Amino acid sequence: MVLLASAVCTKTGKTIVSRQFVEMTKARIEGLLAAFPKLMSTEKRHIQHTFVETDSVRYVYQPLEKLYMLLITTKTSNILEDLETLRLFSKVVLDCCKLVDESEVSKKSFDLIFAFDEIVALGYRESVNLAQVRTFVEMDSHEEKMYQAVRQSQERDTKVKMREKAKELQRQRIDAVKKGVRMTAPSSSYMSMTPVADSIYEIKVSKPETPKYTSTNKALKLGAKSKDVDLFVDQLKSEGEKVVSNNKTSTITSTSSTVQKDIHIKKEERLIAIVGRDGGVRNFELHGLISLKISNEIYQKIVLQFNFESGNIPLQTHPNIDKELFKTNRLIGLKNSTKPFPLDSEVGLLKWTLQSQEESAIPLSINCWPSENGYGGCDVNIEYNLEHADLELNNVTVTVPLPFGSAPVIQECSGVYSYEPKKNVLIWSVAVVDSSNPTGSIEFEAPKSIASDFFPIKVDFISKSSYNKIKPMEIRLVDDSTPVKFTSETSLYTGNYEIV
Repeated sequence: MVLLASAVCTKTGKTIVSRQFVEMTKARIEGLLAAFPKLMSTEKRHIQHTFVETDSVRYVYQPLEKLYMLLITTKTSNILEDLETLRLFSKVVLDCCKLVDESEVSKKSFDLIFAFDEIVALGYRESVNLAQVRTFVEMDSHEEKMYQAVRQSQERDTKVKMREKAKELQRQRIDAVKKGVRMTAPSSSYMSMTPVADSIYEIKVSKPETPKYTSTNKALKLGAKSKDVDLFVDQLKSEGEKVVSNNKTSTITSTSSTVQKDIHIKKEERLIAIVGRDGGVRNFELHGLISLKISNEIYQKIVLQFNFESGNIPLQTHPNIDKELFKTNRLIGLKNSTKPFPLDSEVGLLKWTLQSQEESAIPLSINCWPSENGYGGCDVNIEYNLEHADLELNNVTVTVPLPFGSAPVIQECSGVYSYEPKKNVLIWSVAVVDSSNPTGSIEFEAPKSIASDFFPIKVDFISKSSYNKIKPMEIRLVDDSTPVKFTSETSLYTGNYEIV
């Protein structure tokens, strides 16, 4: 087939978006689009797929609520291929636009043009489906990711320097309190301290951890009950400092915050799976990362012990992790034992990527059985099965595409369902899928449909259990091997999980 152009227009003939796939003049395409509303016959307007021909071209169009999806092809093209291409164009418009009206289509015009270019190249249909078009259009830019990573790294470095500056200023102020040195605050935005030996420290107050002081005309004296001293002591108490007072002086002793919050380990896994409707895994990828966050400087020098039950999943350590220690003792620590872990920032420790084409790797299988019922529609049975009994999947959502204007008639459903006519999808939701609820199904009838209308099926879920069973067991200090408490969290979620 040779596809000349595609367009989304109103029923009065006004063109909203148009894309030409072969070289033609502006006057010709405007003339072809202007002739379309005059050629439509009234008896064909309410048919789902319609076409009209002239001496030179064929118009193939489909109503989309108040609009038309229009294709202009040569008369020698295959009408069956034209209708299949028209169906894909309509799905792209419905997938891209929340509401199929003139304003929404105009707002998404560039997105639609990019998607149309993925379907047709030089007038010929590409072998793609809706899922592939969506993937091609939404592809990330490597350069943009690199820029964002560099920017985030710079922001983290700046925050670390600010915290170090704030701590240094706080130590200077504590020394000033002990020595009875005058402390001044020249403005509400900046704080300074006098006298200083070699340099002047000045820091902008932008975060609550930086203490604020009120300027007075009286010097701070040890043992004095002035308002400045009280304010200073109260501020230290609010920041987690323990203040012990006697009759003459106040001794300040640092104490840690809640132990469970000082060391936190986060484990994240993202699952990508493309499965064929007749079986077979086309793509399966599991990306995992374990990161560490320390919020108390006394726990910056630690060694972590994990339970490595990863099976055949290869693990990669961060370049700063001691690989020999990891290989021989299965411990995670820094190469330089005298160097501490960063403070108040997430540091990656381990990562892994698992790729497979084995069906046993799929944690949740979806079987869709559409069969034509002899009345111009299909009876559809969709079933899920939990393949890994040790997983607990939450908020499982199965999104099934439907033909335009075909409202499903639900016969049976495990869980809940909803039909969104503007997107032409059936959403089937199950709150929890685990060993006590490993299987479920939904049956419905879809009029005016064929078996291929119900693909691709999109699956989404989240889980607090993990695919890779590696988990933290113990954390000890490097200096004296004292065990310390920690908290951990685990999350497994889908990136792109489809049955095509």
